[in-house]
Amino acid sequence: MKASKVYPMPLRTKEESKKAYVTLNGKEMVDDLGQNIILYLNFVEKVHWEDLRPPVLPPGLMIVEEIVSPEDEKMLLESIDWADNSVGQNAQKSLKHRRVKHYGYEFRYDNNNVEKDKPLPGGLPDICNSILEKCLKEGHIKYIPDQLTINQYEPGQGIPPHIDTHSAFENEIISLSLGAEIVMDFKHPDGCTVSVMLPQRSLLVMTGESRYLWTHGITPRKFDVIQASEGQKSGIISSDAGNLTLNKRGVRTSFTFRKVRRTPCDCSYPLVCDSQSCHQNETFPSFPENDKEASELEREYVHRVYEEIAEHFSSTRHTPWPQIRAFLKALPKGSIVADVGCGNGKYLGLNKDIYMIGCDRSQNLVEICGERQFEAFVCDALAVPIRSETCDACISIAVIHHFATAERRLATLQELVRLLRPGGKALIYVWAMEQEYNKQKSKYLRGSRDSEEKEEHFNSSVLASGLFGEQNPGTSTHNSVCSISATNDLKDGGCNANGVINSKLSVHTNRTSFHSQDVLVPWHLKRDPMRDKHAEPLKLTPDLGVPRDPSPVFHRYYHVFCEGELEAACRMLNNISIQQSYYDQGNWCVIFKKL
Repeated sequence: MKASKVYPMPLRTKEESKKAYVTLNGKEMVDDLGQNIILYLNFVEKVHWEDLRPPVLPPGLMIVEEIVSPEDEKMLLESIDWADNSVGQNAQKSLKHRRVKHYGYEFRYDNNNVEKDKPLPGGLPDICNSILEKCLKEGHIKYIPDQLTINQYEPGQGIPPHIDTHSAFENEIISLSLGAEIVMDFKHPDGCTVSVMLPQRSLLVMTGESRYLWTHGITPRKFDVIQASEGQKSGIISSDAGNLTLNKRGVRTSFTFRKVRRTPCDCSYPLVCDSQSCHQNETFPSFPENDKEASELEREYVHRVYEEIAEHFSSTRHTPWPQIRAFLKALPKGSIVADVGCGNGKYLGLNKDIYMIGCDRSQNLVEICGERQFEAFVCDALAVPIRSETCDACISIAVIHHFATAERRLATLQELVRLLRPGGKALIYVWAMEQEYNKQKSKYLRGSRDSEEKEEHFNSSVLASGLFGEQNPGTSTHNSVCSISATNDLKDGGCNANGVINSKLSVHTNRTSFHSQDVLVPWHLKRDPMRDKHAEPLKLTPDLGVPRDPSPVFHRYYHVFCEGELEAACRMLNNISIQQSYYDQGNWCVIFKKL
């Protein structure tokens, strides 16, 4: 089969692009060699023009090839005793993405930092001294590192995009690639992405902008797309489809050396610097003590926020989740379904054989539903203006966690029960505190379980004292202006956090463990210049390389649910039976039936 090629065809207007797509897609043509080919086009409404320019290495990034000999490489690899855990209880970890060992200081994945007053015994392995002295002599580093992380990647493994925590380490970070080559992806906050080949026995040096501003990560896959040109070992992987080929990955081991920072970071990138917190001058509310305060908190940190971010939020919500899709597809033809908290209407048009109507507290999100020709109206989930017992099914996806007290969350569940006819079903999703990544070993990431009490009638109507204790959850994949992360490998843990009564709500940092069940989650607004005439394109200041983004950061209130909490709340309802209770992609989920 002849290899296919991809060519971008930027046209001046959307109408011209659509016309080209309709005219040329699927057309049979004859190429220069007289062979019959079929031309396939894909119409794309948005494109980052940076992706079409010849890329350059991120500033401050350098690759030094053949930094060690094959003999030294063999000795370094053979020196690793993966079975030895004598240097510390947590210094060796078996993670979903890779195998890891720490020396000098243990990197803590629960807070993305190191305990600077608790060095590990033994320091760095002596076998590393010669390579570090060489790097110092050749000017790749200015001081000898005191922390080492060894990662081993099997084919198909990787590490999520991240920035090494500013406050944890000094400017220079160096990483030695042994055993196999790999492609590492670097991404600037403006969306520009550069894929870089790291050859076997090479040294990656990150300083300045590449260390502080760009994320770097390894996509989990078994093959990399690399340059086909002979003699090109390292450097940028270009977008020239005629000069690309597939390269099967091998087992790669990296030695990443860093120097623990003893003073706050004063880099030139405050938007992504945890030492220069973007929240330090902001005042955030306390946990509400009564219904009035809860209502005010929701109005300011839920309702107002979604009105402001509606367009951007909608642009990130387009793919239906499989188990929600399955629930809707399994409903009988002609079913009447209410989507309470429908957002941009992602699920409203999913099943053409049922009649769905949506409602949401956000006027702007409801207007987006209207633009998509969906039936939706504005209302609060606490009081839905639909006649009782008229719905065959209801869904509430990522809504109830925005209510600030247990009583208000229970009231939204009771409203769903009111809407259902006898025999009708409701599907509910809420954010989970337990954000488990090791799916093969997880006690959380399991398939749905049928309740043993499927037909039991629950008549409890009084809130049990302490049943809904205010605690906290894991990681969100939503946008965050302070997305300082080391990796997404969180340790197993339940809801062990302290309560937040009479305390200020904390601001959650993306890709870290939740430290409170009740948190404010940042949303860094990015306006769409195509829809917002007042939005300015994102630019770089020439002196600092910092994104100059006039858009604000908004904070959404969340109560993240512990395991069993949503199910326990549903058991407080009258006249329902729980059909299923399960975990799905960072959410706790319940399906119940009205008796």
